[in-house]
Amino acid sequence: MGHVRPTDEQFFRTMIRLRHVEKALSDLSASGQLRGSLHLCEGQEACPAGACAALEKEDYLTATYRGHGYVLAKGTSLDKLIAEVLGRSTGLCKGKGGKMHLFDQEFGVLGTNGIVGAGVGTACGAALASKLDGTNRVAMTVFGDGANNQGHLMECWNMAVLYKLPVIFFCENNLYSEMTPLSRSHGNINLSERARGFGLHTESVNGNDPHAVFEVVSKTADRARQGQGPTFIEAMTYRTTGHYQADSGTAYRTKEEVEDWRSRSPILLLKQRIGAIAEEIEAEELAIVQASVTKALSEPTPNPNQAMTEVFA
Repeated sequence: MGHVRPTDEQFFRTMIRLRHVEKALSDLSASGQLRGSLHLCEGQEACPAGACAALEKEDYLTATYRGHGYVLAKGTSLDKLIAEVLGRSTGLCKGKGGKMHLFDQEFGVLGTNGIVGAGVGTACGAALASKLDGTNRVAMTVFGDGANNQGHLMECWNMAVLYKLPVIFFCENNLYSEMTPLSRSHGNINLSERARGFGLHTESVNGNDPHAVFEVVSKTADRARQGQGPTFIEAMTYRTTGHYQADSGTAYRTKEEVEDWRSRSPILLLKQRIGAIAEEIEAEELAIVQASVTKALSEPTPNPNQAMTEVFA
């Protein structure tokens, strides 16, 4: 359908907002104001920025528990997202979903999910509904390299190919299934090659380049709308934080490896490219995020008497 490619400045703004959001959440976790595991995507910001810019507002999206960036990049309100993560009644799901379960029907977000690979089946169901109803909505489902060993994904790939579903399987390959290197968890570490065995059209992309991600998702979304079926995209990227906030990452990665990838951070590369305006954008986004966090902290938590409302249709 031909989306206009965002500029370097626009991509930088999207990515630095996500970085500020996750830094704020990390600080809240450290201070005890945010409980439970927190999964950050430092180093992977180009994937949500590029991918979601290529989708229509109505297109469906499912993502992982590391999915804050995708929900924001899809268009969801920053205030509502922050409020949901902090368990406030003004949040996306009125504080009942929390940081791992973000839904926004207005923007086609059918949920981030705490279960590895669980969003893939949801996306295939949405894609099937789109095909049957003739709405021409594409579904994109995001998962990590580790999810490729889930039998559920393989069943979904098979179904998607058989029915030519308009679905994009977007794999963030950050080389580690939580804390396990690919070579110790996958018999074939070429994930695109594995997906091709199911009859899927496949694409590989530099997941640290938002422009490259935008191009490949634009192309495969158009392909899906034209009835040509599903695509598996392998986006090569790297998470420069631990798997969750209590994981230093030092038990399974060397300091040199992490620093090498940190030097290739999509935020750093774009910051160098756009020059002085980067500092201005960064300061603006920091102020916006800080204001949103302050606002959310002042808002009420859900009423326990309403725990079961809006749960069942």
